[in-house]
Amino acid sequence: MTYFFETYGCQMNNAESAALDLVLRDRGWKSAGTGAEADLILINTCAVRATAERRVLGRIALYGALKKKRPFTLVVTGCMAQRLGINERAVDYVMGIAARRDFPRLLERLERGLPLREPWAEGARDTSVSGDTFVSHEEQPVFAPLHLEEGQFRAFLPIMRGCNNFCSYCIVPFVRGREVSRDPASILAEIRLLGERGVREITLLGQSVNSYRWEGEVPGPGGRAAFTGRLDFPDLLELCAEALEGTPIRWIRFLSSHPKDLSSRVIRVMAGNRRFCRHLHLCVQHGSNAVLAAMNRRYTRERYLELVAEIREAMPEISLSTDILIGFPGETEADLELTADLMEQVKFLYAYMYHFNPREGTAAFDLPNRISGEVKGKRLSRIIELQRRHTLELLQDRIGSRERVLIEGISRRNADELISRTERDEMAVFPGTPSMIGSFAEVSLLSLRGNTFLARRNNPAE
Repeated sequence: MTYFFETYGCQMNNAESAALDLVLRDRGWKSAGTGAEADLILINTCAVRATAERRVLGRIALYGALKKKRPFTLVVTGCMAQRLGINERAVDYVMGIAARRDFPRLLERLERGLPLREPWAEGARDTSVSGDTFVSHEEQPVFAPLHLEEGQFRAFLPIMRGCNNFCSYCIVPFVRGREVSRDPASILAEIRLLGERGVREITLLGQSVNSYRWEGEVPGPGGRAAFTGRLDFPDLLELCAEALEGTPIRWIRFLSSHPKDLSSRVIRVMAGNRRFCRHLHLCVQHGSNAVLAAMNRRYTRERYLELVAEIREAMPEISLSTDILIGFPGETEADLELTADLMEQVKFLYAYMYHFNPREGTAAFDLPNRISGEVKGKRLSRIIELQRRHTLELLQDRIGSRERVLIEGISRRNADELISRTERDEMAVFPGTPSMIGSFAEVSLLSLRGNTFLARRNNPAE
């Protein structure tokens, strides 16, 4: 039997799709090239922005038309499924985020040709909206033992799920639930599994990754003996770095970081161990204190700039990226100027920039003084253009540098080039062969093609 995945949204969704993909492959299912030929189609959804939800509904409609031509099973999971339930007739099964523990049983029923109408998980609810669908309302998330896309040398490893921050614009706490940190022993076990599979770089994931907290059995030195205690995020970073010894994994990243939870100790741990890549994604969202307060971000622009100064003092070579939200209700031109000023001071390598999109159920949904779509568009365009200028300036300053890169694959633009990534999260291409994929190389950055470096691989003696 064959399957096909469509995944929308964040790296957490990608990691969760990778975990489900492993379940399918372990049961002997084969990946189909497209949805047009698969026996099972899974859509992993995102609820953060309305545009992502509209796109998913469009894909469901497309698969509904395809069902008139041939039979197959359509399963929808992820944040949008958790939030809305999905009432489309084409959908055979709606799998809430926590219900993924029962995915193997769903596959067993498909393999035996049985209907999906029987909800077997404790606390499950048959919604009966379009046939055989159900959403689990179980609160505790389940962490798979392994999150890895087949053939990949970079792995995204969830260490916690959910969010307690309740930023006024964000739907995540309502669809992902409250923060739940993963057992550190299972995190270290997954790192060992990833090392055995030849992974070279891991990224620790969480909706607010640096709010990780664990209380209970904690692995001792080297993961040998365990003791009862408390573990915070910098403790976990130290354990993870230690667990890489003897594995092919050389680099660690983590995202996304909330400024209110990024401690001085985290910065010291990063600075003191070269396994941590010299890049940090630190979401700012806005440069105005008034807007930050309305967003319930719980830090000021001054605190954010202090944090950036501390990071750069400890790691002068680090690159920073961020998220910026424009057009929040009540935002003024003066607020926009403060955001541009903060960007000028920090000089982010790149930023994810978007305008306010009201999400029903969030505190910001009913706020007055909404900004018109036209004004939001103009303000966002200005911020995007400013970021483009900063990105170009920073990349141009890097020409001539010698860098270590992880080779990720073949360039889409030229089959004779390899695509690679620096520890600062910059992309570089250079001539090479497929046999080099998954290895590290030393390169010199020669010039730019868009935002990608054209590089030359250095000889070991250079």
